[in-house]
Amino acid sequence: MISPRTLKKTLIPNSDLATQLKQVGLLFTADALDDLVARASTGRWSPRQLLEEIARSEIQDATRRSLERRLALAKLDRFKPMADFEWTWPKKIDRPLIEGALTLDFLTRGRNLILCGTAGLGKTMIAKNIAHTAILAGHTALFRTASDLLADVDGDSPGLRRRKFRFYARPNLLVIDECGYLSYDAHAADLLFEIVNHRYERNSIVLTTNKGFKEWNTVFPNATCIAALLDRLTHHAEVTLIEGDSYRMRESQMEAEATKKNSKRDSHAQRS
Repeated sequence: MISPRTLKKTLIPNSDLATQLKQVGLLFTADALDDLVARASTGRWSPRQLLEEIARSEIQDATRRSLERRLALAKLDRFKPMADFEWTWPKKIDRPLIEGALTLDFLTRGRNLILCGTAGLGKTMIAKNIAHTAILAGHTALFRTASDLLADVDGDSPGLRRRKFRFYARPNLLVIDECGYLSYDAHAADLLFEIVNHRYERNSIVLTTNKGFKEWNTVFPNATCIAALLDRLTHHAEVTLIEGDSYRMRESQMEAEATKKNSKRDSHAQRS
């Protein structure tokens, strides 16, 4: 039988114990070991209480690190929250559909969402908020502009392209932004078809575009896969049109008017 005296002699120093905890994946416990031991001693925790605290803190830390990884991978950058969205500014917008999308109802059903409309109406803002909501709910999401996405999957190596297609097929949600702002060749259309096809009836896509589907032949001139691409993209999709004047243009005009008023006020003050 091992005596208490023997146990005292075989206690592992905290520095060595922290290293061993890291080796078995208990990273948070290793980093907070001194504080944990002090709290356990002060509170006279039972072995079960100590294990429960280790499990709770490790789960909490793993959840935090998972969220940070998924946010970094998504590449959302900065965006305004939907609380700042002016629903009354667009002349036409399906608010119930968009608010439903923000509850991720389409994502749980594996459907797509297509946001159509001219520039400056908040399509990107809506798409980023949907992706952010999905990540906070525990899903994986990627946000890419169409140009960045197509540039990333393009390459001379067929093996590399296949790996890229698998990469973009995996996340629960893929946001493709600004499809239609630039023109692409037929090869780019083929790449986009492959991305959509790899996700077809598996994982959801949110796509923003400033072009109606009838105009996509101007985005991908001479492409033969447009009909098949749109067929898969819209088969299980909600398509909504946002109409109105550019909100960014409105902000620019308001800033210009404010600057003009301030200039007149300063000029009047100087004369006085």
